[in-house]
Amino acid sequence: MTTTSHTEAPVRSRPLSALLNRMPRLRLAGLLILPTGWLALIYVLALILLLVTSLWTVDTFTGAISQEWTFDNIKAVLTESIYQKVALRTVFVALAVTVIDVILALPIAFFIAKVAPQRWQKLLVAAVLMPLWASYLVKVYAWRNILADGGLFSWLAKPLGIDSPGYSLTAVVITLSYVWLPYMILPIHAGFERIPGSLLEASGDLGAKPGSTIRWVILPLLKPAIIAGTIFTFSLSLGDYITVQIVGGTTQMLGNVVYANVGGANNLPLAAAVSLVPIVIVFAYLLLVRRTGALKNV
Repeated sequence: MTTTSHTEAPVRSRPLSALLNRMPRLRLAGLLILPTGWLALIYVLALILLLVTSLWTVDTFTGAISQEWTFDNIKAVLTESIYQKVALRTVFVALAVTVIDVILALPIAFFIAKVAPQRWQKLLVAAVLMPLWASYLVKVYAWRNILADGGLFSWLAKPLGIDSPGYSLTAVVITLSYVWLPYMILPIHAGFERIPGSLLEASGDLGAKPGSTIRWVILPLLKPAIIAGTIFTFSLSLGDYITVQIVGGTTQMLGNVVYANVGGANNLPLAAAVSLVPIVIVFAYLLLVRRTGALKNV
C-alpha cells in the first residue's frame, strides 16, 4: 500500500501588491501617471514650444532664426487686416460646415436609430463608417473631379440652371461637410439610441405634433450628442489645410497660411504665431460649450 503526500505550493510574498491594495490613491496614481505623462508630453509641452517659437523672429537677409523673444509675430497676426480676414473666413467655414453637418446628420441618425428595422441598423451604421475607411486624399480629389468645370456636378445641375461652384470657398464648405459628416452622425446616433421610444410615443399620445416633440422632447435630450459632434466638425474644419489647397482655388485659410510659412516662406515663428489662432478659438469654443453644461452628459 502506497501513500501519497500532498504538499502545498509556497505562497509567494507580493509586497507591492499588498502595498497597492492598502493604498488606493497610490494605485490610482500608478494607473494615471503614464497617460497623464503622455498627455503632458504630447500636448502641453508641444503647445508651450509652439508659443515659444512664435516669440522668435527670422532674419530677413539670411533667413536664420533669431531666438530673441519678441511679440512682433503675434502682434502682426492680431493687427494686420490680411490675417484678420483669413481668421474670420476660417471661422465662417468651420461654422458653416458644422451647421450643414448638423442639419444632415439629424434625419440620418434618427432614421438609423428609430425608423430602420433592427436588423438593418448595424449595416446602416457600417455604411456611415465606410467613408472613413477610404483615404482622406482620395475623397477630396474625388470632390475635385466632381466640382471641376464640366464635371459631374455641372452635368447634373446644368439642366436646372445651376452652375458648378468650381474651385472656391463654396467647394471647400461642400467638401469638408462631406468629409466630416460621419463624425457628426455617430454621436447623434448614439444620442438617439439613449432616448427611449416610449417618450416619443407618450408625446404623441398627449397630442404633441411632430414639431413640438422635436422641440421639447428630442432636442433637449439630444443636446449633449449634438455638442459632441460640433466639437469634432468645428475643430477639424478649423485646422484643415489640405482640402482648401485641392478644391479652394485661391481661397486662403489659417491652415494654408501656416503651411505656406512652414514651406515656401520658411518663417517658422510666424507660422507658430498663426497656429495659435485656431488653438485659442477651439479653447474658447470648448469653454463656451462647458458653460452650457452640455459636456457633463457627453
